[in-house]
Amino acid sequence: MVLILPDGEPESARKPSALSYAAALPLGRTLARAGREDGLFVHTVRYRCRGWNGTDAHLAADATWAVEEVVRRYGDVPVCLAGHGMGGRAALHAAGHPAVNSVLALAPWLPEDDVAAAPEPVQQLAGRQVLIVHGTNDARTDPELSYRLAERAKKTNRDTCRFEVHSDGHALREHQGEVQALASDFVLGALFTRAYARPVADALAAPPPLGLRMPLAGGFGRSLRR
Repeated sequence: MVLILPDGEPESARKPSALSYAAALPLGRTLARAGREDGLFVHTVRYRCRGWNGTDAHLAADATWAVEEVVRRYGDVPVCLAGHGMGGRAALHAAGHPAVNSVLALAPWLPEDDVAAAPEPVQQLAGRQVLIVHGTNDARTDPELSYRLAERAKKTNRDTCRFEVHSDGHALREHQGEVQALASDFVLGALFTRAYARPVADALAAPPPLGLRMPLAGGFGRSLRR
């Protein structure tokens, strides 16, 4: 099972954005097609509201609720949390649920470093396969912050890697085909124990910073080993 977590906003009590939901659909469709023969199901989560809202962490709470619903409806199945922007942060936070075996965080929104606040948690990522993807020209979410989080996560979870999409922005539209191919390879490998494509396997095996600043090559997905 893959749960798609759309983007959101730092502070808002408004109902979820239809645009963010629509923007998440192409990835969901791509993953569903890629995993159809293996019995993969994909659901897109509809939040109660669009805001993270500080310590309430509403989007992470909704992600956890969705995982619990998967367990209630489908039983003991492995779950991948795949989120974009604020949804990426929600995926990372909700990874501690026992049913979650992997996390895909695309351009995750992370708060600025604040010495007065506790750092973003990473202990919940232990034992999970983790892939972070970020565009180097992202003007909305700082790619350096996702690198720092990946660097901390890698210390306790070797199954963490991060790809950089050079010249791409927050929506990752310029190289959408490559990003979706990378996401499909990762999800199928994590949920169905398929062998990863060589770049993904190399990124997971490489020590920092190499495995956390892996460039996403143009044409990825058209020349995989399968």
